[in-house]
Amino acid sequence: MFSMSSMTDVIFLLLIFFLVTSTFVFPSALEVNLPQSSQQTTLKPTTRIYIDKDLNTFATQSDEQGEGDLQPLAGDQLTAFFQALHDSNPQEFVAVYADVEVPYGKLVEILDRGSKAGIKIVLATKPTDN
Repeated sequence: MFSMSSMTDVIFLLLIFFLVTSTFVFPSALEVNLPQSSQQTTLKPTTRIYIDKDLNTFATQSDEQGEGDLQPLAGDQLTAFFQALHDSNPQEFVAVYADVEVPYGKLVEILDRGSKAGIKIVLATKPTDN
């Protein structure tokens, strides 16, 4: 016969290890409260623009795993970002994730900049509650 106490010690140590290390995982997305819409698209863009409620603008391009690094964009950097995106892939389209509190004028400004650069843009929404 053998004692199971050493095995249970190992299991508890592993449990504690995974509980502690799981708290170090940070999400790379921003907290954006999307407006609701009854229409949804099946398109999954690899490039996303985020606008938070404080009107800070961020961009990310997904890699093969679907993750990308958020990079802040200010002023004319957004126009340069759209132009570089169009130069690298003219068929690329962008999803804009704007918080529900973002003024309509700011959204139109970003959509206009993308349109001038020749980028196709979709506005991300969340489904309506039925």
